[in-house]
Amino acid sequence: MYTLLKKEISGFFSSLTGYIVIIVFLIINSLFMWIFPGNNNVLDGGYASLNSLFLISPWVFLFLAPAVTMRMFADEKKSGTIELLLTRPLSDFQIIFAKYLAGLILVLFSILPTLIYFYSVYQLGNPVGNIDTGGTWGSFIGLFFLAGIYVAIGVLSSSITENQIISFIIGMLLCFVVYIGFDYISELIIFKNIDGFVINLGINEHYKSMSRGVIDSRDIIYFFSSIAFFLIITKTILQSRKW
Repeated sequence: MYTLLKKEISGFFSSLTGYIVIIVFLIINSLFMWIFPGNNNVLDGGYASLNSLFLISPWVFLFLAPAVTMRMFADEKKSGTIELLLTRPLSDFQIIFAKYLAGLILVLFSILPTLIYFYSVYQLGNPVGNIDTGGTWGSFIGLFFLAGIYVAIGVLSSSITENQIISFIIGMLLCFVVYIGFDYISELIIFKNIDGFVINLGINEHYKSMSRGVIDSRDIIYFFSSIAFFLIITKTILQSRKW
């Protein structure tokens, strides 16, 4: 599994894919946080806060995560190497998990440079360090878990089709629904009596909870369960070739 993981990571950085993802993520966030005037601009806001980073990043990852993962299985299917891959001395889940980890590591590499933003805002505080450190670290952890679900969805989408574009579109739509779609669904009249339950099915509620700086076991369970759920579905789809 380590060999496959290493191969996937090397694939990201031997081409421009990995670098483009990291650069695009940082540029978009930097523009909204430091350049473009408005509520998301840290300097215009007058508060030592990284709220704009954690507001914008889920939407940026909503596009980038499916873009990173769209080729993982779709490309294997299109080139005909999927059967060769699945005949390796690895279980289907090990193959899926290796590809998932590769995508997750790339996401981590994207998030790590934003610690510079944290240091900058920390220094800009009046007095220095006047920032909600607990809430900020909780938001970083929540963002990583959120991106982890996006990557799992992207891997699932890539296993459905051999067309990378279709994989990207499916992944993007699923990420949107799981992130904030349940918030809108809960407003429908038929879900009036269980709106709280429906909202809790989405990422946004748990992401906001962790952003308060409180690492609740219910939120951790939700994120791990969601990731496992999408990876298990991916495994089922790959196994369907034997049916």
